[in-house]
Amino acid sequence: MSAVADAPAPPTREVARIWAWHLLTLALPLNALAFLATGPHGAGVALLFVLPLVVAHAADRRSPPERRQPNPALPAWPFDALLFVLFGLQLVNVALLARLFAVQSFWSIDTLVAIIVVGANSGYSAIVVAHELIHRRSRGLQLMGRILLCTVVYEHFYTEHLRGHHVRVATAEDPATARFGESFARFYFRTVPAQFRSAWRLDRTRVIQGLVAEWSLAFAIAISCGAGAFAVFLLQAWFASRALEVVNYFEHWGLERRGRRVAPQDSWDTHSWFTYYGLTGLTRHADHHAWPSRPYQQLRVCDESPILPRGYIALFPLVLARNREFQRLMTEELQRRRLGPFAEAQPAAATG
Repeated sequence: MSAVADAPAPPTREVARIWAWHLLTLALPLNALAFLATGPHGAGVALLFVLPLVVAHAADRRSPPERRQPNPALPAWPFDALLFVLFGLQLVNVALLARLFAVQSFWSIDTLVAIIVVGANSGYSAIVVAHELIHRRSRGLQLMGRILLCTVVYEHFYTEHLRGHHVRVATAEDPATARFGESFARFYFRTVPAQFRSAWRLDRTRVIQGLVAEWSLAFAIAISCGAGAFAVFLLQAWFASRALEVVNYFEHWGLERRGRRVAPQDSWDTHSWFTYYGLTGLTRHADHHAWPSRPYQQLRVCDESPILPRGYIALFPLVLARNREFQRLMTEELQRRRLGPFAEAQPAAATG
C-alpha cells in the first residue's frame, strides 16, 4: 500500500495551521497589488512599497530552520487553491501595471518602484508558481504555468526546464547548472542564450507558440496602453527572469553528478522556514528533482543534500553584490560534504 493510504488523515486544525503558514506566499503579490491599485504615487509613498522586500530579506536572514517532514495524508485541495489564487493575482497585477502606465509617465519614481516591486513579485507569482504548475500531470495546470511564464516573456523555460534541465542537471551538458568557481555574471550571460537554444532544439514548435503568445501580450499592452506601459512590462519581466537565474545559479552551483540517476547530493537545499513557506516549498529542491511531480506541500527534507548558507531570499544580495563571499561559503560546504570537485574519485571497474 502507498504511504498516503497507510498514513492517518491529519486533524483539520493541523491542516489549517500548515495551510495558514503557506499564506506567506501572498505577501509579495498583495504588496504589488496595493502599489499598482493606488498609483500614481509621489516619491515618498512609492518607496514605501519597497520596504516589504527589505523586511523579507531581514526575516529570511534570521529565519529559524524548518526540517519537519510533511504528512503524506495532507489533503491537496487547499494547497492547490492557493496556487489558483496566486495565478489570478499575477494576471490582475499585469493588467493593473498596464493601466497604471497608461496614465503615469514613464519618467517617474513609479517606474523604478514598479520594476522592483512588480518584478520581484513576478519572479515569485509568475515563475515560482509556474514552476509548480508545469510539473503537474494535468494539462490544464501546465497550461496555467505556461500562461504565467508569458507574463515574464520566458515561456521557453517550460520546455527547457522539463525536458532539458531535469534530464541533464548537475552535468556539463546542463546550461542551468553553474560550474564550480563560476561567478553569477559569467553564469548569467552563458545560461540565458544557452537555455533558449536548448529549448529550441528540444521542441521548436512549442517554443514558437510561446514566443507568439508572450509577444502578443506585450504588443497588446503597447497598443492599448502605450509605449511606457510596454517598456515597464518588459523591464519587470527582465527583473523577474534575472531573479530566476539567480536561483538557478545557486541551486546546483559546483555540483557534479556521479551517477546516471539524479541523487539528493546533486541539488542544494536550505532549511529556512521563511523561504520554505514564502516560496511554496521551492527550497526542498533535492526531493523535487527526485520526484518532479510531487506537490510543494509534500516535498521532503533530504539530509544528504548540501545546505545553502542562507535562505533563498537572503542569498540574493550575497550572489549579486558579494559573489566572492558566496563562493567561499559554498566551497566550504562542498569540501565538508566531499562533493563537486572535492568528491572522492570513483573506483575503477573491475576487469576480468
